[in-house]
Amino acid sequence: MSIKENKALVRRVYELSTLKNLVAFFEFLAPAYVEHLPTGDISLKQLKQGIPAFFTAFPDIHITIEDMVAEGDKVAVLMTSRGTHKGEFMGIPPTGNKIEMRNTCIIRIANGKLAEWWGTLDGLNMMQQLGVIPK
Repeated sequence: MSIKENKALVRRVYELSTLKNLVAFFEFLAPAYVEHLPTGDISLKQLKQGIPAFFTAFPDIHITIEDMVAEGDKVAVLMTSRGTHKGEFMGIPPTGNKIEMRNTCIIRIANGKLAEWWGTLDGLNMMQQLGVIPK
């Protein structure tokens, strides 16, 4: 795929996640898809189990792509996620608090699907916005 096609694919996948269209979202992930996080790797199976709970906790979550660059089979994304904590999240009862997080990631694409995702998630900032940890 071309760099332009890779960027369009990543935009489409993030659009589907914002729309909560998980059936279509998961179709764009390779069977061996893995997310590499500072806390450890997450398989496609684990993601399928966890992402619905996240969308239940933050039903209005919206992801905005702020910037995107690509080279070869990789796309780097700077994004902002905004939503309201309306459901239980990691044992935290709904607070009604708004969250806003900036994240960066690098995505590797293989055979027209997302194959790997490396990212940073600002969990401390999120917990502060939820009021669980003092600022």
